[in-house]
Amino acid sequence: MSLTWSAKDHKNMSQAAAIGHKRSRNDTGNKATVVLGAQWGDEGKGKVVDLLATEADLVCRCQGGNNAGHTVVVDGKEYDFHLLPSGIINTKSISLIGNGVVIHLPGLFEEGDKNDKKGLKGWEKRLIVSDRAHIVFDFHQVVDGIQETERQATEGKNIGTTKKGIGPAYSSKASRTGLRVCDLLGDFKDFSMRFKNLVHQHQSMYPSLEVDVEDQLKQLKEYAERLRPMVRDGVYYMYEALHGSPKKILVEGANAALLDIDFGTYPFVTSSNCTVGGACTGLGIPPLNIGDVYGVSKAYTTRVGIGAFPTEQLNAEGELLQTRGHEVGVTTGRKRRCGWLDLVIVRYAHMINGFSAIALTKLDILDVLDEIKVGVAYKLNGKRIPHFPANMDVLQKVEVEYETFPGWKTDTSAARKWNDLPAKAQNYIRFIENHIGVPIKWVGVGKSRECMIQMF
Repeated sequence: MSLTWSAKDHKNMSQAAAIGHKRSRNDTGNKATVVLGAQWGDEGKGKVVDLLATEADLVCRCQGGNNAGHTVVVDGKEYDFHLLPSGIINTKSISLIGNGVVIHLPGLFEEGDKNDKKGLKGWEKRLIVSDRAHIVFDFHQVVDGIQETERQATEGKNIGTTKKGIGPAYSSKASRTGLRVCDLLGDFKDFSMRFKNLVHQHQSMYPSLEVDVEDQLKQLKEYAERLRPMVRDGVYYMYEALHGSPKKILVEGANAALLDIDFGTYPFVTSSNCTVGGACTGLGIPPLNIGDVYGVSKAYTTRVGIGAFPTEQLNAEGELLQTRGHEVGVTTGRKRRCGWLDLVIVRYAHMINGFSAIALTKLDILDVLDEIKVGVAYKLNGKRIPHFPANMDVLQKVEVEYETFPGWKTDTSAARKWNDLPAKAQNYIRFIENHIGVPIKWVGVGKSRECMIQMF
C-alpha cells in the first residue's frame, strides 16, 4: 500500500471537502430568530416576542437574570416576566432558560406562582432550564446593595443597578467560584461545601455581610427538588432542536444594546452580552443557525438609572413622554428618563447586531405633540463624529443634531394597518427606516398583541 500523497489526491480531497462544506452550509438545520433591544432596554421586546411566540415551538432566554422586565398583555390580562421567557404563555411551545442566564431560584418560582394566579397554568411543564446556568444567591443580592452604597460613598455616584444580584453573580462566574444548576443537582454535600466557601469569600470582602448558611442550604435543597424535573443538558437540547424536525426557534434578548457589557455605555451597563453574540454563547447556538435578528426600538428614547443620555428632555416634553408612556420600570418601579428618538444609538445597535428588521413601539405616545424631534447625528467641538463614543465623559459633551417633524395630532391607538396611520406619522416612520437603513416590520400603537401593526 502506497503512502505517497500526490497532487491529484490533494486536489480530489479539496474538491470533496469543498462539496461537503457547501452541503453543510446549505443544510445547517433550523434557524433561530433573535429579538433584541436597540436602545437602553424597556423597548417592548416582550410584545414582539409574544407576537412571534404564538407560532414558535421553542422560546429561549440567553442572558441576564431577573433584572429584566417584560410586560405582555393577552386577552386583557397583564403578565410580568423577569426570568421566564415571554413565550411561556403559548401552551404549545417550550420555553428554555439558557446557560448564559443567571437564575435566582426564589425569584423564578415566585414569578411562576404569581403568574399562575393570573391564569398561566402548567408553566412548570413547559419550562426547561440549562444545567450550565449559574445561580444567583440571596447573598449576591445583598452584596449588590452594599456595592452600590460603597460606590455612592467613595465616588459620589452609583451605577444604578436593580440590586437583583446580577453583577455579583456574573463576577462569581468570571472568577470561577460560581455555582451552577448542575452543581446544585449533583452531590449536595460537595455543593454545600462550595457554597460555604463562596459565602466566606464574599464575607471577607464585605465584613457587614450576614448569611444564615444552614437556612440558605435548607431552602436551596428544597428548590433543587422542584427544579430537577425541568433541568436538561442545554447544549444537547439546543443541538437536537436545531438539527431535528423543522422547528420555529425564538431567542428573547433581555436588556439591550446600550446596556451590553462590551458595547454599552460602560460602566452604566448590565453584566452580560445582550447583543447578538449573547444568543450564541448563552445557548450554544452556532452563528450559522442564527436567522433573522429583529431590533426593538421605541418611537422615542428612555433610560433607567444614571449615565449619559444625549437626547434626554428635562422639560415639559420629557415629562409628557414619561406620563403618557407610563414610563416606570417593571423590575424596579423607578421612573424612566425620557427624550427624543436617538437614531445614533439605533444605528450603532444595528452595526453590532445586523438587524434584519426593526419593531418600532409606542408610536401612539407621540400622538398629542405639536412637533417631534429626532436625533440624527452627534457633534463634538462643532464637527460631526461618525462613531458612538466609548468614553462617557465624551458622550456627556456631544451636541445632538436634530431633524424636526410636524406632529400628526391624531389618535393612532385604533390603527391596525399601515393605511390607518396619518400621513405625518407615516413620514416619521419612513424617515427612521431610511436613516437607519433597516426596514420597519412592526409599528406598535398600544399595549396589547393586536396593537402591533405588521408592515410586511
